[in-house]
Amino acid sequence: MTSAVIPPEIFDRVRRHARRDRAAPHFADAAFIRDWMLEGITERLDAVRRDFTEVLDLGCFDGGFIPPPGARVTRIDAGARFAAMAGGIQGEEDQPHFPDASFDLVVAAGSLDTVNDLPGALALIRRALRPDGLFLGAFLGGSTLSTLRAVLLEAEADRPAARVHPQIDVRAAGDLLMRAGFALPVADVETLDVRYASLFDLVRDLRGMAGTSLLPSSPPLSRAIVARAAAAFGARADAEGRTTERFDAIFVTGWAPDPSQPQPARRGSATASLAAALKP
Repeated sequence: MTSAVIPPEIFDRVRRHARRDRAAPHFADAAFIRDWMLEGITERLDAVRRDFTEVLDLGCFDGGFIPPPGARVTRIDAGARFAAMAGGIQGEEDQPHFPDASFDLVVAAGSLDTVNDLPGALALIRRALRPDGLFLGAFLGGSTLSTLRAVLLEAEADRPAARVHPQIDVRAAGDLLMRAGFALPVADVETLDVRYASLFDLVRDLRGMAGTSLLPSSPPLSRAIVARAAAAFGARADAEGRTTERFDAIFVTGWAPDPSQPQPARRGSATASLAAALKP
C-alpha cells in the first residue's frame, strides 16, 4: 500500500483565520483589490450566455459578490467573522464541504493565493460542479508586491528572510486548471499599480484586506529593519512623493467536462497536409 502524499503547510491556518477575523469589521475600507477582482469576474460572467441556479461563493469575505438574477448562493469563508457577515459557513477551501455536482457556478475571488493545498482546492471545486458547470476565479500572483519584496530584501541584506508569499504565475495557473480536470481552461493576468505615500500606508491596506504574511517561519521584524525598509520604500518615490506597488490578479476560467462541449480534433484526422498548404 502507498500512503497519500500530504502537501506541505505553506501558510499558518490559525494565523489565516485570525487575520481574516481582524480584517472583517473594517474590510470595506481596504476592499479595493477584491472589488477589482469581482469586476473582472463579473465581466467574464456577463459574456457567458446561460443561466445559473446554484452558486458557490468560495472565500466570500463580506459577501460582496452579487450572484446572477434568480440564482441561489452559498457562501463560505475561512474566517468565522466573514462567514457570519455574509450569512455563510466557515470552512477551508482545500477541505471538502459539499457533495459532488452541487453547483453550476463556483466563484472564488481573492483567497486562493493563501490556500495550503491549491491543487486540492481546485480539484474540490471541479468535483463540486455539475457537468458543464463554470468556475471563475481570481487571486494575487505574478509580480504582486514586487516593491515590498525588494525593499525588505534591501533592509535585510545580511540575513534576508521570506516575508512575501510565493506567487503563482499565469502559466502555472493554467497548468493547475488542467491538472484539476477542467475543460477549456483559460488563465490571464491583469495588473493594478497603486501609489503610496509611505510603506506604512501599504501595510495598512494589506492588514485591512487580510493580506499580511501567513508564512509560519518568518522571524519578527525589528525596528531597525522596518526603518531601513521604510527608507528604501521612500527612496523609490516619484516626483510627487509616492511609491508604486504592483498587484497582479490572475484570472482563471474552467468548465466541468461535458460531452456537449467543443472537443479537439482526433490526432491524425486531418484531411489536408500542412506542407501542401504552405506551398507557394
